[in-house]
Amino acid sequence: QVQLVESGGDLVQPGGSLRLSCAASGSIYRIYTMGWYRQAPGKQRELVATITRDGNTDYPDSVKGRFTISRDNAKNTVYLQMNSVKPDDTAVYRCNADVVSFGGRTNAWGQGTQVTVSS
Repeated sequence: QVQLVESGGDLVQPGGSLRLSCAASGSIYRIYTMGWYRQAPGKQRELVATITRDGNTDYPDSVKGRFTISRDNAKNTVYLQMNSVKPDDTAVYRCNADVVSFGGRTNAWGQGTQVTVSS
């Protein structure tokens, strides 16, 4: 069984920075695309960033230039560096991974970490 555990969520002031981490554990053979999603109260889940195993990244316009996704394949970990945060970035952030384990291939999700942007 594969588990994803996020960390790093916090209360941060507008214009500040925050770094989220998500570590995958379990009987992992390989992780392909990893990503971050967020959901604010009363809103639909929104894609924040994705990164392929080779390091190709993609962002929506809402975070492009402010957020950076990266990963460490040796540690099965994905990161999200959030700069110049805005109140609209307030949400629960969840990581996602396309994982091949010894039990098969699965689309795994973490439980989420709360990010609150407020003065």
